[in-house]
Order: sequence, then C-alpha cells, then structure tokens
Amino acid sequence: MSLILYGHPFSSYTQKVLVALYENAIPFDFRCLAPDMQQHLRQWLERWPLRKFPLLVDGERNVAETSIIIEYLQLAHPGPLRLLPDDAMQALDVRFLDRYFDLHVMTPVQHAVGAALSGDAAKTEEGRAFAGDKLDLAYAWLETHLAGKTWAAGDHFTLADCAAAPSLFYADWTQPIPAALPLLHAYRARLLARPSFARAVEEARPYRHLFPLGAPQRD
Repeated sequence: MSLILYGHPFSSYTQKVLVALYENAIPFDFRCLAPDMQQHLRQWLERWPLRKFPLLVDGERNVAETSIIIEYLQLAHPGPLRLLPDDAMQALDVRFLDRYFDLHVMTPVQHAVGAALSGDAAKTEEGRAFAGDKLDLAYAWLETHLAGKTWAAGDHFTLADCAAAPSLFYADWTQPIPAALPLLHAYRARLLARPSFARAVEEARPYRHLFPLGAPQRD
C-alpha cells in the first residue's frame, strides 16, 4: 500500500513535507483538501479530528506534524538523502533550525495572513506590522548564521531546509527581505532553484490568488 498525504499544494507545511518526499523520490498518493474534495476531507477528519494538515498515512499509521512526518519517512521509508544526520549533536542543530523556521519565520507569516483573512483593514495593517517586526529580527539572525554555509546547517540539504523553503518563500512576500542581507537572499534563491521545492512551487502556482496579502509578480 502506497503512502497517502493529505494536504493542499499552497500550504507551506504541506510543501515542507512534499520537499522531503520529492528529495528521495518516495512514491505517495496526494489527496488535496479542498471544498470540492469532500471525500478527501471526510477521510482526513476521520483520521485526524484536530483538523491540522498535512497528515501522512502509512497503512494503519497516521503521522501528524511536519517535522515528525519527515523523521518518520527517514525511519520507515529511507532514501539516498538523509535529511537528519546520524550524529546526535548535528541532528540537534538541524532540529533547532527546523524549529527556528517554523516558529520564527512561518508563524509570523501566518499571523499576518490570519489578520488579512479577517477582512478588517485595521487588523490587517496591525497583523502585517507585527509580522514585519518579528521577521526582520529573524532575518537578521539568519544573515549572520548563513555565513560560510550553502544550506541551513552547512554543506548538506536537511530537514531544516525543508522547513526553510516554504517559510522564506512566503515570508518574503509578507515582509520583503532587506537588500542589505545578501546571504539570506542568495539562500532563498538556492531553495527556489532546488528541484524538489521548484516542483512544489509550480504545483501551487494556480492557487496564488488565495494569498490574502497579494502574491507578488515574481518567484
């Protein structure tokens, strides 16, 4: 039985897992969660009533939370690219960076998006300003951290980069990365050029009109 992934192509956290699956060419059945896919929605809610996606299904096992899903794939469906290092201390560094991108980059973006979805102009402005302050802090740290590195944790593409790709993709739409941070700009460009993420971006392209802050005419 092949793996099943419930999610949406335009979802940052779905993209995070898609990158991991594409990196190791792991076969899976994608089930889009959309209003016109009621059967998929019912199946998903039966398996995970907390209403969070993506959700990975492997036989009778339901695996939730993106970082756990990616670690599970490495354990149960390993491929040639190991997204979490075998060395425990190196793995800890990767896990930290994974959390950094989720909590300090993607969470502010979600705050701004949620405010915009309210339809209230004042809330939208306030949410975007709050996110902008948080993202500027996160960007500044990343510019220092990325010195001498190709990928988030060094020379190798890891779980941290799976998290970074969609996080920085949408973050730069929400609060543009300042021109004064060339290392971060270059890292985001490398992520966009990575075949696994480039594929996820293309698959999500038809849904850009859903971005409530307005998707820029780039990327």
